[in-house]
Amino acid sequence: MPVGALERYRLYGLDELEARGHAPCHNLDRAAPPAWARAAGNAAKRVLERAGGYGGDFATVVGSLRVANGSDVVLSTVDTVGIPLMLLGRSGRLRSPLVYTAIGLPERLAQLRTERLRRLYARALASAAAVLAYSDREAQELRSYLSDHGEATNVEFVPFGVDEQAFRPVNTPSSVDVVMAGADPHRDVDLFLHLAAETPARSFHLVTTAERARTLASTPGNLEIEVDVPLEVVRSRLEAARVVALPVLDNTYSGATTVLLQAMALGKAVVVTRTQAIASGYGLSDGDNCRLVEPGDSAGFGRAVQSVLRDEWHARSLGARARRTVESGLTWDRYVDRIEAILLDASEGRQDARSPRD
Repeated sequence: MPVGALERYRLYGLDELEARGHAPCHNLDRAAPPAWARAAGNAAKRVLERAGGYGGDFATVVGSLRVANGSDVVLSTVDTVGIPLMLLGRSGRLRSPLVYTAIGLPERLAQLRTERLRRLYARALASAAAVLAYSDREAQELRSYLSDHGEATNVEFVPFGVDEQAFRPVNTPSSVDVVMAGADPHRDVDLFLHLAAETPARSFHLVTTAERARTLASTPGNLEIEVDVPLEVVRSRLEAARVVALPVLDNTYSGATTVLLQAMALGKAVVVTRTQAIASGYGLSDGDNCRLVEPGDSAGFGRAVQSVLRDEWHARSLGARARRTVESGLTWDRYVDRIEAILLDASEGRQDARSPRD
């Protein structure tokens, strides 16, 4: 992926940090872990899971430890890597400060089968220099988890952001009534299909994964489906929508946040489920900058979509205020500022340890 490509969103601001004078590296472009790392990592994962724990990608982490230990700070962006890193940090194998980005971690911690493991994971999580969550509710749950196990809380809520320059309103006419996009397993695709079937006079477009598409038994004739498309295509589909519909199953960490912010930056009218992930911290207000519907309310979601489709002026107003909400506090630069500050704070401990002492 060339620098500047939209797909580099998955690097969570590392390109921008490099432009600011830092020297980041990541493992996404590397080859598979060597055989010794796969063997050691898989063995550690099996032992942990047999004991009732949640494993993760130990092989990748073990294969990257040398580079990680030579860094001022390590940033984990997914739990499958973050969990092995925090456990290795607790054991002393990872020596660099760890900033752990949690995405659905409370659900994974709930899978732990013994109190001994719950205490172990709490101590390991508390050993991280910082734990970040994109959901205010998830941050609260992680703080409670650490507090309940007698550990100090080091959890921060960091609202996600969107590149408001790459996603900006366009003047092309809308060609599809309702668009839904996203690969998160919590997307309520069944609700979206039901809405399309109940509204045959409107056009619907679904962007999802091939794996999810294979689970769909039947689809109405007014629904078009695309699978596994690049982010540039997702953007064009959002641009073509009169309404962006983002129904989500109830959970603590997913509110279709990335696509939600992209659609808002494009100045689109968005109807989204008010999950705990976005209920606070993102400045969303029902009827002002979006339409919010309670989880599980299929009829209410359909009414909200229909009301926006019927009122073009209301749709434009929602979109304009959505764009202003993004510009006022949910930009990509604002997000990178927060990440940079947290990484610098975490790295100070490593720098202090390297400095000679009197």
